[in-house]
Amino acid sequence: MTTLEKSRSRITTKTIARIAILGAIAFMLMLFEFPLPFAPSFYQIDLSEVAVLIGTFAMGPVEGVIIEALKIVLHILFHGTTTAYVGELANFIIGCAFIVPAGIIYKHHKTRKTAMIGMITGTLCMALAGSLINYFVLLPMYSTLYGMPMDTIIAMGTAIFPAVKNMFTFVCLCVVPFNLFKGAVVSVLTGILYKHVSPILHR
Repeated sequence: MTTLEKSRSRITTKTIARIAILGAIAFMLMLFEFPLPFAPSFYQIDLSEVAVLIGTFAMGPVEGVIIEALKIVLHILFHGTTTAYVGELANFIIGCAFIVPAGIIYKHHKTRKTAMIGMITGTLCMALAGSLINYFVLLPMYSTLYGMPMDTIIAMGTAIFPAVKNMFTFVCLCVVPFNLFKGAVVSVLTGILYKHVSPILHR
């Protein structure tokens, strides 16, 4: 084996190891969920995207998507699914909507400024993707799967925001703020942690 081939082999092995470690960390972070006062109780926030975004910034958006997928696979293997895998698929899509734009922007010019621009862009993309998926897929699915009338779900939003009158206002006033808040928290934590973790990931 030539020196170049050995170098490529080490890079590949290191990348796989990093993806596996960050995927496992993201999975563990996904286990710790907590509600927010401005969203119905069935919306729980977790910080798994911090590990995914750190991996995305360190290795690239493709690797970030793999870490996101690994997180979901581990969650299914250890906890199964209560949504016929639709919820897990939605989680994957929404997560990718956040980390992919952020990773692409940061990859082309790795500065603190572009990282911030990337995370803001990713947060907005996640809010948009989350809104569309909730409106067209998740809320109708939960209503059918759990035998819960849509009016009951909307009423849970109305109890928090009286202006919630239908599914559209529910998404605008409950789902959008939830995803914006999650994106902001994940971005702040990533900004704090990345400079400390980055040297380890680049060894």
